[in-house]
Order: sequence, then C-alpha cells, then structure tokens
Amino acid sequence: MGLFGGQFANVVEWQEFRDDMLFWKWSNKEIKKGSRLILRPGQDAIFLYNGKVEGLFRDDGSYDIESEIIPFLSTLKGFKFGFNSGLRAEVLFINTKEVLVKWGTKNPVLIPTPGLPGGMPIRSFGTFSCKVADYDVLIEKVAGIKQQYTVEEVKGRITSMLDQLLMKWIAKEGKDMFNLQINAAEIGRGIQEDLDMEMLKIGISISSFAISSFNYPEEVQKMAEKAAAQSMIGDVGRFQQVAMGEAMANGKGGGTASDMAGIAMGMAMGQQMAAQMQQGMNQQQSSAGTPVQQQPLGGGTAPNFCPDCGTKTNGANFCPNCGRKLV
Repeated sequence: MGLFGGQFANVVEWQEFRDDMLFWKWSNKEIKKGSRLILRPGQDAIFLYNGKVEGLFRDDGSYDIESEIIPFLSTLKGFKFGFNSGLRAEVLFINTKEVLVKWGTKNPVLIPTPGLPGGMPIRSFGTFSCKVADYDVLIEKVAGIKQQYTVEEVKGRITSMLDQLLMKWIAKEGKDMFNLQINAAEIGRGIQEDLDMEMLKIGISISSFAISSFNYPEEVQKMAEKAAAQSMIGDVGRFQQVAMGEAMANGKGGGTASDMAGIAMGMAMGQQMAAQMQQGMNQQQSSAGTPVQQQPLGGGTAPNFCPDCGTKTNGANFCPNCGRKLV
C-alpha cells in the first residue's frame, strides 16, 4: 500500500466549506488519473497552473478531471496522465454568496462639533454585505499569497477605515450632531460607496452598509432625553394634570395618594361645572334685561335654596353665600 498509495485517484473539493470564508485553495497535492472535481452550490472553482489561471468552472456537480476538466484548460488540453505522473495544479474555490457582517467602532470616534474643542465622542454599529467580485484582482492581490481569506479579515480592513469615513459623512453638509439617526441611511450610503471603491482594489465589493445606531456619551444622552421630555410636556400645569389622570386611571401611587388625587380631581371638576352653570344663568338673565344680582324672584316668598349657588336660604331675603336677592 505504501508503494502505490501516491497513485490513487483523489477528490478535489472544498471539504470544510464555511460561510464566513470567501475563498479556500486546494493545493500541494498531485491530481491523479481518475480524480474528480466536486463543486457544490454557492462555489466556483478556478484551476491554477504555475500561478496562472487555466480555467473557471461555475456549475455545481461532480466532474471527471481527465475527461471533463482538462480539455477546457487553456494550456493543458493535451496533458496525459501517466502511471507515475500526475498533474500538479492548484484549485481555488470561491464562495459566491453575499455575506452579511456585523461591524462596530472599537473606540469612540471624535466628530468635530462647535463648542467642543475635542469633538463629540460617538460610537456606532451596524451591518455590511460583501462578496467576491473580481476573480483576477483577487488572485493577484490576495489569493496568490494566501491559502484562505475570511470575512473577519475583510472586517478588519473595513474597521480600519471606518473612523475617517464616519467623520467625513457625518460632518458633510452640517448634519445635526444630536439627531444623527435621522440621517443614518444617507450617511450609510456615502460610506458604502467609499468602501466599495476601496475594497474593489482587492477584488471584493461592498454591496450594502447600514448604520443601526449612534451612541452618545451618557451625559449627552441624559440631556437629550430631558429636552425631549420637556418639549412633550409643555408646562408644569399640564404635566400635573396628565400625571393625576394617569394615577387615577391606573390606580398607581398608593391608597392615600391615589384617593387624594381623586378627591382633588373631583373638586376641580365640580368647581368647573358650577362656574359654567353660573355663567350660563348670568348670560340668560342678562339677555332678559334684568341686572344679574338684583333681579328678584317675585312672589314675596324666599325660596328654600339659592338658584345661583344652591345654598340653603333659611327664609332670608338675600343668599347668605353669594348675596343674591331672593324676594
């Protein structure tokens, strides 16, 4: 077995395919007679001989290398396998899928801000999508010297450029530093265009770049929340009314506090209704041409209750509470 072990046919395949790997190189092996190429969905295979591209295969399936692959290789069409000789070639497997990657700033990015000499320290995070776009450039710039290339390595390149790009696109056109999220889509598009242009230099495209959130320093965040709360409430009186109404509706605040809030609300509503009734009666009496406070009821007998405020009269000619003339 040791004497003839090297003569056995082998299988050329990406055995441990990973979604987070953009390419993997099958190399340092001799392709023997009867060997087969296994190409799975989401993979392309590039045959390299002496460092040069000989052929590209895209359709998934199983292929006999001698009869189905070599006839299509540019300079190896006449190659014949011998008993003791095989084909020393490399096969570069390309992951053709678009990969979604999470990113985040390692340190706060100091964005130039009026009134802050050192700039506003802002963190940010989101996602971007990448895929292999130019095989020739990839082989020349990366695959020629690497056995594999992972998404983590792409992420490292992207992260190294993020600080400058965030500063560039946040500062562009004087965006509101305290409301960057509203411009997140526009900022993301600008960064994506710059990153795509830069990464295409190694054959990789950046098809999308999304900003999920901008994170401000804790002190700035608290100030923003306080300003938002004040703008929503408007004034203290309205705030108290809203809070009292919520306490009554939700039954919160404990027994005594809730009861007092209910009593106060009831008294306020009663006073408001009494005032509205008084105003309506006064308007009606004024329209009849009789002075409001001096119009007698007539009949020579005082009523038991004042028609204006409802106070018991006890037979008096004038109301003891509001002074209304009763007879």
